[in-house]
Amino acid sequence: MIKLIVGLGNPGSEYTETRHNAGFWFVDSLARQNNCQFSSESRFQGEAARIFSSGVDCRLLKPQTFMNESGRSVQAMLDYFKINIDEVLIAHDEIDLDSGTVRLKKGGGHGGHNGLRDIIGKTGEKNFLRLRIGVGHPGRRDSVTPHVLGRPGREDQKLIDIAIEEAISVMPLLFSGDIQKAMNELHTNEK
Repeated sequence: MIKLIVGLGNPGSEYTETRHNAGFWFVDSLARQNNCQFSSESRFQGEAARIFSSGVDCRLLKPQTFMNESGRSVQAMLDYFKINIDEVLIAHDEIDLDSGTVRLKKGGGHGGHNGLRDIIGKTGEKNFLRLRIGVGHPGRRDSVTPHVLGRPGREDQKLIDIAIEEAISVMPLLFSGDIQKAMNELHTNEK
């Protein structure tokens, strides 16, 4: 069962529409769909919300620590609510997937993602579920930072939004604990 969903991103209006905030976009969309509101929670160094309906009791978190220190916020919430790392879903931008592609993955390394790197470093664990939201690769390694900190074009944004909707559609399966079925549905959706 998923008890905590963390959307990764950077706080501040200058980052709101950047690719690196795709994780924030996902949890914001999930909160809207479930009629819940985020509020600032200093003890978690983030904004938190709670989905509590139809047998679902799940916390949502948007760390406000900046991407490379996301682990502090995540660890604070894990400790406070006694949530195990295998009950966590981390939603994040993924440059190794094209815009419009979204994938679920259990465990693994950080793949160069600073938010994942910090969460793994702070928790000492990597066996959490990841929702990888494709934002495309700029083609050159030295262009990655400006790419993820840049805004997607209109067409790319539309594709990312569709991918987020697809991810939202499998959430009932994740909430019921059927991770494999959620993966199968998400990974076989035609674009």
